[in-house]
Amino acid sequence: MAKETVAAPGPRPADKVRNVALVGHAAAGKTTLAEALLVATGTLTRAGRVEDGTTCLDSEEVEVRQQRSVSLGVATVEHDGHRITLLDTPGSPDFVGELRAGLRAADAALFVVSAVNGVDAGTVQLWEECAAVGMPRAVVITQLDRARADVEETVRLCQTMLGTGVYPVHLVDRGPDGSVSGVVNLLQPGAEAPDADRLRSELIEGIIGESEDEALMERYLAGDELVQGDLMSDLETAVARGHFHPVLCAAPLQGVGLDSLLYLLVNGFPCPMEHGCPPVTRPDGRPAPPLSCDPDGPLVAEVVKTTTDPYLGRVSLVRVFSGTLRPDTPVHVSGHGMADRGHPDHDVDERIGAVSSPLGATLRPVGACPAGDICAVARLTAAETGDTLSSTDDPRLVPPWDLPTPQLPVAVEAASRADEDRLATALSRLVAEDPTVRLERRPDTGQLLLWCVGEAHTEVLLERLRTRHGVAVNTVPVRVPMVETLAGSARVTGRHVKQSGGHGQYAVVVVEAEPGPPGSGVVFEQRIVGGTVPSQFHGSVEKGIRTQAERGVSGDRPIVDVHVTLVDGKAHSVDSSDAAFQAAGALALREAAGAAGTRVLEPWCEVQVAVPGEYVGAVMSDLSGRRARVTGSDADPERDRTTVRAEVPEVELLGYAGALRSVSHGTGSFTRRPLGYEPAPASLTAVPA
Repeated sequence: MAKETVAAPGPRPADKVRNVALVGHAAAGKTTLAEALLVATGTLTRAGRVEDGTTCLDSEEVEVRQQRSVSLGVATVEHDGHRITLLDTPGSPDFVGELRAGLRAADAALFVVSAVNGVDAGTVQLWEECAAVGMPRAVVITQLDRARADVEETVRLCQTMLGTGVYPVHLVDRGPDGSVSGVVNLLQPGAEAPDADRLRSELIEGIIGESEDEALMERYLAGDELVQGDLMSDLETAVARGHFHPVLCAAPLQGVGLDSLLYLLVNGFPCPMEHGCPPVTRPDGRPAPPLSCDPDGPLVAEVVKTTTDPYLGRVSLVRVFSGTLRPDTPVHVSGHGMADRGHPDHDVDERIGAVSSPLGATLRPVGACPAGDICAVARLTAAETGDTLSSTDDPRLVPPWDLPTPQLPVAVEAASRADEDRLATALSRLVAEDPTVRLERRPDTGQLLLWCVGEAHTEVLLERLRTRHGVAVNTVPVRVPMVETLAGSARVTGRHVKQSGGHGQYAVVVVEAEPGPPGSGVVFEQRIVGGTVPSQFHGSVEKGIRTQAERGVSGDRPIVDVHVTLVDGKAHSVDSSDAAFQAAGALALREAAGAAGTRVLEPWCEVQVAVPGEYVGAVMSDLSGRRARVTGSDADPERDRTTVRAEVPEVELLGYAGALRSVSHGTGSFTRRPLGYEPAPASLTAVPA
């Protein structure tokens, strides 16, 4: 395992702080690049390897086993008088919550693109999401030394697929045998490489186009030779505005390009003051003054990630936007806006414990965490991911993140009685850690559902239950609740007559039953003439009918959408009772179902599927195979996204999250809402054994 060699960097003014999220496709080399940067800054003595499970940032057991990142890895280092926090995000779309956490904590995004695999649709989608919120972006092309690496084509793809403002800053310098020996810096004059002069001119003109320095423009037009030092201030301004995106090159395993990349991070990336702070309100919704990145301002920080350590308990990764977070001080914890995901609103006061600077799983104590910085806080018992920490006498609230709704249900059961006793606590901790998880106990089936983003997300959650929380669970098939209604009308008699020692039981009811309109439920009325069923027993008959409808008459499928009218009956002056007429009412509904027959109904949902335009045909084809009715579509040409609206049986949506990911190459998303019940095909109507 790579070893730590330096203590935590000391606090720095906000203009000397850089918070950078490494984002991109899975296997693009983000963790390998981060590991190399830790060595290049002297933070580690040697680099670990993803393949060996020895990297600093992939420390979770499931990450070591799967050889990929599944959670946000964080490391704070020092370089050239600056404090840099690297946020290594997972590349799989299943772990989008960890990605959004990294972007929430960062002030800029560094897109890591493989020279072998190029730019995929998922990278383009993420790029557009960052653009929509004004996140400054740059690109670093890695894996330069791999077989089939094509740096020039990858740069061209970046410029074509990521849009305007993408300019190469580096060219690859290769030795006589074709191996990568270094990078050519186009910011410096005299670069020797094919097309270097043209690319340098385009780069400088792109920087000057974003510059407010008229003297720089005049120097360039006059033919002065500009050097890197002349351009960096304006390059940093251009990057911070989110309109200029430098493309660098690095071969982390060979140490090539790392110095240039670090130079760009400290000199060309925005500091927290330039990226700005999120809007805030009071916890009750009243407006609050806007924030600035001021260490002496009001305390406002956000929990961007929560984990559970077997020794420390709950550990919160916190981004401080305003004020200074200090150990052993009280704070107000506000959590609002995610009640639908199992995170109910809460406002409590807690005391901050130790404050640490993260280096992967290692926490290095620090004396304070000022505005603009990122730290880890142990033992905040009430704080969950997405919560706001602020002053107890001046509480504030940061709005919740935009997160996708999990759409893959997984039914779980405790593996043993001992696991069952601990399951509720473990699941509540899991939900507190991951805002993309939703927990639901379905009243219609009784199943406990863990709603996940995808299959890989599911696997990791179950693994965490076992390893972090010591709870083993089994997954069982998700049951889609079927219901029944009457197939026709019937007039029947429910006769409950029993005689034994003492009082007997006597109740006879005559009912007319027929199907009701969809969604009408069970409707009961009475048209008794002559008091054949005393009025005090009318409610008993209704209760018996409703109880039987909930229980169903075949299997465990409830009866819905029926209209039952009590029209006649008989009572006994001694043996009739509430219980007897309840039993007669229940029997009458069973008799009506037998006489009129029943139809099995299945639940349907209305879905909205959003995909890039090129995948609309594939989505339509897949939906047609799921018995769907497509009801329309809306195109957004500016974003090249189309939303397809359809009505789909719920049973066909059980595995749709993975299917949509496959047909849209990871770029699609969908939402659903219950629509009602419709007749089910014969293949689904067999009564469960």
